[in-house]
Amino acid sequence: MAEKIVIALGGNALQSGKGEATAEAQLEVVKKTCEHIADISCKGYEVGIVHGNGPQVGRILLASETAKDVTPAMPFDVCGAMSQGYIGYHIQQALRFALAQRGHAVPVSTLETQVVVDGEDPGFKNPTKPIGPFYSEEEAKALEAEKGYSIKEDAGRGWRRVVASPIPKKIVEIDAIRTLWPTTITISVGGGGIPVVEKADGSLEGVAAVIDKDFGAELLAEEVDADILMILTEVEKVAINFNKPNQEDLGELTMEDAQKYIEEGQFAPGSMLPKVQAAMKFIKSNPSKRAIITSLDKAVEALEGKTGTVFKA
Repeated sequence: MAEKIVIALGGNALQSGKGEATAEAQLEVVKKTCEHIADISCKGYEVGIVHGNGPQVGRILLASETAKDVTPAMPFDVCGAMSQGYIGYHIQQALRFALAQRGHAVPVSTLETQVVVDGEDPGFKNPTKPIGPFYSEEEAKALEAEKGYSIKEDAGRGWRRVVASPIPKKIVEIDAIRTLWPTTITISVGGGGIPVVEKADGSLEGVAAVIDKDFGAELLAEEVDADILMILTEVEKVAINFNKPNQEDLGELTMEDAQKYIEEGQFAPGSMLPKVQAAMKFIKSNPSKRAIITSLDKAVEALEGKTGTVFKA
């Protein structure tokens, strides 16, 4: 029986840090990304894809706010839905072609996905999720003063706007994802899902937040009973003392060691920390499963046990 794998794509799988932040430039990066995903599918895995949307939703929101004198600004949750649509479109177009080139014509489909969060989640009081472009410290302070944004330094890479990042509780469209799963590569829970709260009458209402895509991917992996959660990022392995002379790359992480490193502050919030926490949560849900963090270009090798950081109970 084919193993099920949920792949969480980081920002570098969608946009190049050196390239222009245009839709055209994103599509070129996504084409390269989909070559790796196609290789994984060709090895017989049943694949589900979750992607981030921090830069994209930030730019959509920025464009909407800038044009408010011409056309009404879109609510944050609507901007998230828009990012799901256009990123999913790029992935399914590029992946369909990559699969066809390999003679492996598996259908690919994007599902606009809502994810329920708790309206009282403490994440709403402590924004941590970076969105949009990077700024210099001077630009960041000016934006804080002018627009009232919450802006924080992002893992040594620059300053970015941050928004609330509540924990995902329930995937609204999970039944549709499960129905498609055996025959179709699904792109779902994009950007962690469109965050919604359940009202007393059972209706859903969008909220201004961005769910961390790694936690969204972990929830999806549990809900479809995946065998593997693979979180792809810019580095080949999780490291402690990152970017220091004594940096140490980790081939495997036990739950005990991972928790110790978290308490030491080894993993940056909004960056590696949620990836490690999501991997831990997946293993705790079922110790017989696999959780792997590695880079996009090492994904196939990591599945073969040759690299990456593997989480163990």
